[in-house]
Amino acid sequence: MRWKKGRRSTNVEDRRGQRVGRGVKMGGGLTVVIAVAVLLLGGDPTTLLQLAGESAPTQTRPPTAAENETADFVRVVLGSTEDAWGEIFASAGQTYREPTLVLFTDMVQSACGMNSAATGPFYCPPDEKLYVDLGFFRELERIGGAGDFAQAYVIGHEVGHHVQNLTGTSAAVRQAQARGGSQAEANRLSVLLELQADCYAGVWAHLMNRSGGETSLQSGDVEEGLRAAAAIGDDRLMRSAGRAANPESFTHGSSEQRASWLRRGLDTGSVEACDTFARQ
Repeated sequence: MRWKKGRRSTNVEDRRGQRVGRGVKMGGGLTVVIAVAVLLLGGDPTTLLQLAGESAPTQTRPPTAAENETADFVRVVLGSTEDAWGEIFASAGQTYREPTLVLFTDMVQSACGMNSAATGPFYCPPDEKLYVDLGFFRELERIGGAGDFAQAYVIGHEVGHHVQNLTGTSAAVRQAQARGGSQAEANRLSVLLELQADCYAGVWAHLMNRSGGETSLQSGDVEEGLRAAAAIGDDRLMRSAGRAANPESFTHGSSEQRASWLRRGLDTGSVEACDTFARQ
């Protein structure tokens, strides 16, 4: 990606290295493996790691130069999403309320509770903040999602959840899930929400690239994003955890679905084309 001259967002809280109570220091790969295993068994990895953290204090260190450069990159990507979604909302006669992105190390306190890096990047609707431990990007690269646009796609996906929060889509899905249907139906709705966020990430990238500004895609970037989307498909993660892929237990979508919806957003740049709920 071309990004060095891009606008840096000011909506970033850098909490890297801050202690949050008592936590557990674990490598990025190990935390993601634990999270995947626990999630696929129907558990809550955040609770597991909170309990584990009671016995070991979090150790901190200054960020490296490479980590600081990645943090700078994240600020540019967030600034680009602000520009794109600000334009989209304005065209509909609305004002885009920009989210805050929080950089953290290992554990973080949010309005959604205490969260571990094991959960991966996440969006918390009550405080309208995105939370990212940069160590996730190393794990993403390890499982097949290398490249700067792969990282940008992850940020774009979480911003997509913010858009869903602003438009009421997330609340509607939560209400439907709370009505007491089957777990399979709740999972199906979760998948549709996640795939729409993938598509929204593509819409942002389309507009960013079309604008001709200081942030744009280069040759091979689209393929990086598609590989990253496929790398975190439920079917691939289940198989990597030694389980058969069971579509009824998917919560984010298969590798093919995630890459397909990201591609749809990239190709069309249209929010309307991202209505996953109407297409099921």
